[in-house]
Amino acid sequence: MADAGAARSSRRAPAMIDVARHAGVSAQTVSRVSNGLGNVEESTREKVLNSMRALGYRPNGAARALKYGRFQTIGVILFTLETLGNVRTLDAIVLEAAKADYSVTLIPVPDPTLGAVSGAYRRLTEQAVDGVIIIFEASLLDRMEISLPPGLPVVVIDSNAGSGYTVVDTDQAQGARIATEHLLNLGHPNVWHIAGPPTSFSAAHRAEAWRATLRDAGLTPPEVQFGDWSISSGYAAGRTLALRDDVTAIFAANDQMALGAMRALHEHGRKIPEDVSVVGFDDMEEATAFWPPLTSVRQSFRSVGRRAMEELLAQIADEKSTPETILIPTELVIRDSTAVYRSE
Repeated sequence: MADAGAARSSRRAPAMIDVARHAGVSAQTVSRVSNGLGNVEESTREKVLNSMRALGYRPNGAARALKYGRFQTIGVILFTLETLGNVRTLDAIVLEAAKADYSVTLIPVPDPTLGAVSGAYRRLTEQAVDGVIIIFEASLLDRMEISLPPGLPVVVIDSNAGSGYTVVDTDQAQGARIATEHLLNLGHPNVWHIAGPPTSFSAAHRAEAWRATLRDAGLTPPEVQFGDWSISSGYAAGRTLALRDDVTAIFAANDQMALGAMRALHEHGRKIPEDVSVVGFDDMEEATAFWPPLTSVRQSFRSVGRRAMEELLAQIADEKSTPETILIPTELVIRDSTAVYRSE
């Protein structure tokens, strides 16, 4: 029986008092080290940490949450991980969360509806998170604005959140405007656009800014070619545009569709940029390897993710309560895919 009791004791997870005995300090000192509090000498802190490692002690996060009112976890709701922007934005959020000693719980949603977002939000509240970031570039199909039950700090990235939440986004309109103006300043008589899907919030903003820029220049915007962000959809749109001699400038809503369009132009004997200038959006790393290298609008997904995390942490700390829209500026990176218009 004694051996059985000893076995049960040996299987017991080490407690704070065990660490205190091992390190030769008080349980209060172990608690202060475990919770990252000050007023502990560095040599003592190191001794306690060594004892924690030696015994395999894991601080009780739930107990800390009850005591300090924080779970040190945020939730992220997003629609898809298939797009370059979502992946890089999420990467930035995770890195910033780690710097702030937060973990991240990811909840994907199956479709762009308010019900799907609300369901994911409820799941996160049940999993004890301190705040939520929503990465949802698709426009909601059943509501114009996001509406969630009160209770948790929320920051929205790249969506039609309305006035009730802080929104962090790339300045989509600015990016589309500088891309279109670049092509017009090269002398092209008009600019054709390959847009993202109609359900996309960012695609809609880019298309609206493209139209407005052309109208401000006294031009009638040509018919939009819609894609789905993929290379294949850009290729399909490019095949249509390549057949028209009056198409001399194309602004694609992302680099992948620009690549597909460039392939179609090459196949139809339309030289880039001698016959057609092409501009993309995102400035993905591979843009320099396109042939010719692609002129593109650079947006900083890392800045968007970092700023969203900063805003959420400020809300969690009760330092900020007024919702606002924060736009991260873009810049045009000019490469060899655009040139001065040459009339025949």
